[in-house]
Amino acid sequence: MNNPDIAVLLPCYNEQGAIGNTIAAFKEFLPSATIYVYDNNSTDNTVTEAKEAGAVVRHEYRQGKGEVVRRMLADIQADIYVMADGDNTYDASICPTLISQLTDENLDMIIGTRSRELSSYPKGHVIGNKLFSSLINKAFNSNLEDVFSGYRIMSNRFVKSIPLFSDGFQIETELTVHALQHKIPIKEIPTKYVPRPEGTESKLKTYKDGFKILNFIIFLLRDVRPLLFFSSIALALIAISLSLGIPVIMEFFNTGLVERFPTAILASSIALIAVIALFSGLILDNVSRGRKERKIVTYLRTPFFKNAS
Repeated sequence: MNNPDIAVLLPCYNEQGAIGNTIAAFKEFLPSATIYVYDNNSTDNTVTEAKEAGAVVRHEYRQGKGEVVRRMLADIQADIYVMADGDNTYDASICPTLISQLTDENLDMIIGTRSRELSSYPKGHVIGNKLFSSLINKAFNSNLEDVFSGYRIMSNRFVKSIPLFSDGFQIETELTVHALQHKIPIKEIPTKYVPRPEGTESKLKTYKDGFKILNFIIFLLRDVRPLLFFSSIALALIAISLSLGIPVIMEFFNTGLVERFPTAILASSIALIAVIALFSGLILDNVSRGRKERKIVTYLRTPFFKNAS
């Protein structure tokens, strides 16, 4: 398609002083795109600034970035979706190149990976990003560097076939995990990332949101990789059971008596729970496979461009 319909999506909460420049940058490098700002109960002049900059402003009253992104992707019809933050930290100048690469290589999502300079964002965010990226890479045998980047170029096929559940800053993780689980073609491309404008502050709380993201990753692993999740629990329980039970068994062979009867019962009970966990994983793995097949069928039935046959 020579002239795809491009939608720039900017979820916003209290981005006065940054949203106007963000919109101006994307208007400069994507003059044919429609820029949407979804305000999430801002208490400053974000809405006024966005309207004056020429964006289409809409509202999502349920608080949380995930709530906003889910609403945006459901409401807006386009061929290509460009998702970024409204804090003017992402490089809009590279966006035409990313879009061309998406269409030329028939990709469904390009992730604009951010530079790791500590001057650009807090050290705690860098460490957390590396740790969580490593966890996801090991779980899905991938080699992504920045699973939390908010700079995403996505196809209509991807956007309209993904069910989203997260309500906060876990949204980027969910988009990434969905693509990895279903082996959807994605790619990371390095992009410039600059500090937030002076006078604005990040809404991401290092520890509070970090624990939320970790909890959500565990939830996703339980949901999409139940055999891995429950077999890991089973192995841990078996190790505990053996550490408790082997001394009791050795004592029985040496004396013919079981003097630590409560310990023997505890070890046996833990071993039983481990077996239950393993079989739970096997059963849920079949359920997850069925759900995965249905989502893949939905993905394959959705056109790459919205008006494609």
